[in-house]
Amino acid sequence: MKAKEWREKSLDEIRQKNKELEEELFNLRMRRASGQLESSAALGKIRRDIARAKTVLREKGVKEL
Repeated sequence: MKAKEWREKSLDEIRQKNKELEEELFNLRMRRASGQLESSAALGKIRRDIARAKTVLREKGVKEL
């Protein structure tokens, strides 16, 4: 998701999506550790989306997730 799309969302939507992304990142890490992850590119994509969400939250003046 692009930063512009993140900025259009409400704070609650951003927080919810960020939580989902962090859970997905955890699941991908577990799959990688067990050797079931075929493509590690998904890890980078999820990490970048989490960073975008946190950046937009900071831009909106939110101190905590």
